Amino acid sequence: MRNSDNAIEVTHVTKTFKVVYDKAQTFKEKIIHFGPHKEETHLVLDDISLDIKKGETVALIGTNGCGKSTLLKMMTKILYPNKGKIEIDGKLTSLLELGAGFHPDFTGRENIYFNAAIFGLTREEIEGRIPDIIEFSELGEFIDNPIRTYSSGMYMRLAFSIAINVDAEVLLIDEILAVGDQHFQEKCYAKLEELRDSKKTIVIVSHSLDVVRSLCNRAVWIYKGKVKMDGDPFEVVESYLDQINQDFIEKSAEEIKSGKAKVNGLCWIDEPISYSIYEPCETDAVVKGWVMSNDANASMSAKIDGVEIEVERSKRPDVLRVYGDKYGGREANSLPGWEGKIDVSKLSLGKHEFTLEVFDRFGNSIASKKSIMVVKG
Repeated sequence: MRNSDNAIEVTHVTKTFKVVYDKAQTFKEKIIHFGPHKEETHLVLDDISLDIKKGETVALIGTNGCGKSTLLKMMTKILYPNKGKIEIDGKLTSLLELGAGFHPDFTGRENIYFNAAIFGLTREEIEGRIPDIIEFSELGEFIDNPIRTYSSGMYMRLAFSIAINVDAEVLLIDEILAVGDQHFQEKCYAKLEELRDSKKTIVIVSHSLDVVRSLCNRAVWIYKGKVKMDGDPFEVVESYLDQINQDFIEKSAEEIKSGKAKVNGLCWIDEPISYSIYEPCETDAVVKGWVMSNDANASMSAKIDGVEIEVERSKRPDVLRVYGDKYGGREANSLPGWEGKIDVSKLSLGKHEFTLEVFDRFGNSIASKKSIMVVKG
């Protein structure tokens, strides 16, 4: 190690994978397609260097395929770099793949002995910790059932319980905590906070940016095979989200321009509910709702009797949860909500038409809604 304060040192690491196309699957195909196959080499990590100090809790963030999980696997020596080296100072335990290291025909209890022995614990030490492992896992009587009968959540409970009870100085976790029920996830994060406060070194890969901000004291953003940013989690996450948004806008523009993607949208008026009745003395009648579109450059218009009103845009996580996947998510709709006010005292008695419309980047209408406001004296 270059520095005794470091728990992990990653030095000029490069990792590539070969992808073989037109690979024969059967003996017949091998005879028919005899000869060289098409191969491509994909660069996953490109000359990565970083140091993780003892006692740090570090998040590796980035989009799918950026290389963060590959880097974690190289830290555990499941994979090896094509160039460079990774050094670790201290006993290491990892939670990378569900069920990794478990024998399916062994019971949960037998797998505890098996895994803990791999981490260097004696039989006496294991027996002293089994009650804590079983209690934390909440598996109860299922601990004596074969692992192959476990659900994915039960796998995770047992794996996590073992990992936190082997006295490791370095803990590596890759998205495995996304499995399981909400209660146990919260219990795991509370334990991770405890380990963090006890100055264990933790490296976690997570797509939950809330976890990154609340749990970690440092974030490393990997982008196109390189370390794009390294520092305060709040600042790194904000820059990461900005880049995702920019990438989506550029990709969306290209797909729409080439005709690969069809522009669509959706909108809704929460208030006013159609045929709502208003007193003529009201000056601040609230109108609000939301709009969604897979075109990141889409715009909206809210009008009363054809006259546009000013609205303020807002976050609507509830809308994104329901419609995000279909309409480009946060990347295309950072502020789907809208809200404005209408001075009803300036409207005449009777019916008035409130309209909401969404336009694509070219000004074409892609979604609309109407609601009737009734002013009665």
